[in-house]
Amino acid sequence: MPQLLIATHNAHKTREFRELLGHEFDVIDLSLFPEIETLEETGRTFEENATLKAIAASRYDARTAQRAAPTFVIADDSGLEVDALGGAPGIYSARYADENANDTKNIEKLLRELRARNIVDEKRSARFRCVIALARNEKLLGAFEGVVEGNIVDPPRGSGGFGYDPVFQPTGFEQTFAEMPPELKNKISHRAQAVGALREGICDIAD
Repeated sequence: MPQLLIATHNAHKTREFRELLGHEFDVIDLSLFPEIETLEETGRTFEENATLKAIAASRYDARTAQRAAPTFVIADDSGLEVDALGGAPGIYSARYADENANDTKNIEKLLRELRARNIVDEKRSARFRCVIALARNEKLLGAFEGVVEGNIVDPPRGSGGFGYDPVFQPTGFEQTFAEMPPELKNKISHRAQAVGALREGICDIAD
């Protein structure tokens, strides 16, 4: 069973990756490697940020004498792009309100910005975008993208998921991501699409 190290400390994200990947991979995250510091996201795109994190984690592991390096290291960068806000919050999704913002503060700022611009419901088109970078021994092996289109709802609805899930209603569905059962979200989400491409990429590399 290939081992995948996810370059994240986000337990929600790790759980979602485990659900998406199933039993094909042994998924671990940086909670097992407290000595690896969180890398500052200095890239200008989702792909650049994901690549920076994946290569940094694979570089550290490759030089760690006390642990065998995982077969693969993956890192993702994902976020919400709202057309009426010029694509914001984009790569700043996790820290939209401020550097230490939580999900509630980020959502509040997003809705406040849309209300201030008097953006009507039908003009609140948006998408979630996810890019997963795959690395091994300090080398980038590939980058895989997933996108899901939708609309921003106000007020937020649902208590599941995380991030902007309570205000994102994917096209063709009546529920927000936060209202959906996990098994449905995991079939249509941006991360699910990116993971599907990742799985194929790993299989190609293994062959």
